[in-house]
Amino acid sequence: QVQLVESGGGLVQAGGSLRLSCAASSRTFSNYAMGWFRQSPGKERRFVASLSWTGGITNYADSVKGRFTISRDNAKTTVTLQMNSLKPEDTAVYYCAARFGRDPSTWAENYNYWGQGTQVTVSS
Repeated sequence: QVQLVESGGGLVQAGGSLRLSCAASSRTFSNYAMGWFRQSPGKERRFVASLSWTGGITNYADSVKGRFTISRDNAKTTVTLQMNSLKPEDTAVYYCAARFGRDPSTWAENYNYWGQGTQVTVSS
């Protein structure tokens, strides 16, 4: 069982930055690939970024490439999403997810555990 708790969301102006963190409760955190997804009202949950259990392999949605960076600290059992050059279309609830195994995935159904989400609002 892995419990995930996101933090760091908030309101920011377009062009600004936010740093989301996800704290995991598992002692075997390093056995999990991690991902971030987001969901806007009336829309399905969409992939944002993911990385492998060592952090050596990362994937990004085209819409965030060059602006967002995902990273992890296995010693602290945390995963971070640094978001720069934010746009109003980045507004959503952001979810952290854990997938048992080394390989990251862009598919939500491949993740076993989810956090409760944190709201990110970007004003124009």
